[in-house]
Order: sequence, then structure tokens, then C-alpha cells
Amino acid sequence: MKQETTSKAVTGVSIMAAIAASFCCISPLLAIVAGASGAASAFSWLEPARPFLIGVAMATLSFAWYRSLITKESAVCGPDESCETEQKSFLASRTFLVFITIAAIGLIAFPYYAKLFYPKPEKQNIVVVESNNIQTATFHIKGMTCAGCEEHVNNELHKVPGVMDAQTAYHKGTSMVKFDSSKATVTQLKTAIENTGYKVIEVK
Repeated sequence: MKQETTSKAVTGVSIMAAIAASFCCISPLLAIVAGASGAASAFSWLEPARPFLIGVAMATLSFAWYRSLITKESAVCGPDESCETEQKSFLASRTFLVFITIAAIGLIAFPYYAKLFYPKPEKQNIVVVESNNIQTATFHIKGMTCAGCEEHVNNELHKVPGVMDAQTAYHKGTSMVKFDSSKATVTQLKTAIENTGYKVIEVK
């Protein structure tokens, strides 16, 4: 029983660590689904701890697999010397450990395929009267941590009338926006970005 409890605790720690390691990138997607854009960057503070959390998840999973592979089935014997193999619960079984391992790896890798879950921004058909009205502004943004953050910012920017293109890069912390200045202003673009919960620290 003690061994079974330990197995459950170890798998629980590993899946929680995996969730925490990916939550900074899952939260923007959850914010879009829930219609709470401003909450997108609420868990960006977890990003610096991501390597540590991944390490915890991998270490606990490795320990769980080690215990699972070296543990032999135990038998319970009665007074008449008849013995039966002790049955483990599903939560302490190797099958459940396989599910937990797959889930943990999927969560840890989420930042690398997060873009697949974001709706493509609807680009506007903009008629430019004067070419001089076409401008480009680069916004330096604080709080983006993964590709999912890029998609979130791009989605919000394309909702602003007059935006022709938006290219956001989380690793650079920038968003380069091409827009018609007769229909949109830099202030409107900045507001759209900050509506996601991220902070614009400079505009060039």
C-alpha cells in the first residue's frame, strides 16, 4: 500500500510539473477561448522556471519508471497457504504510467506546436488611397514567451481597421506592423497589443 501511494505521488508530481512548465504558453490559448485576452500574460512569470520544472517532471518520471520496472508482483498468502497475486489499482499500474508519460511529454513540447491551435488572423481588404499613408511601426513587447504569444498578438492587431500585416517574434520581443495611417494610429495598435496582457515598452 505504501509503495502504491508513493507511485501515485510521483506520477502526480511529474504531471503537475509538466503542466506548470507549459502553462505560460497554454494560458494565451485559454485566454482566447475564454474571451479574456487580458489574462494572456498572467503566467509569463513561470517562463524562467521552465527548465527547472521540466527537470522535475523528467526526474520524477524516470524514478517512477525505475520503480515500475524493478518491482515484482507480490503475493498475498492466507492461513491455508494459498496465495494470490496482489492486484494494483489502475492509478499505480504501468498502463497509467504510460499515459502520464505521454501526457507529460506532450505538455512539455506544447510551445513548439502551439501555433496549430490558434485561429488564423482574418486579414482585411484595405484600399489604400495614398501610398504615403502606408507606415511601419516596430513595437517592443515584454511578456511573450512562446509561439502562441505571437499568434495572440497578431490576432489582436488584425482586428484594428487599417492593419495590413503584423509579424510578431517572441524571441526578439517585437511586433512589426504595417498599416494605413489614415485608418489606424500607433496608439490604437499599442492598445490592441496591451489588450492581450503583454506590455509595450518601446515603439520605433
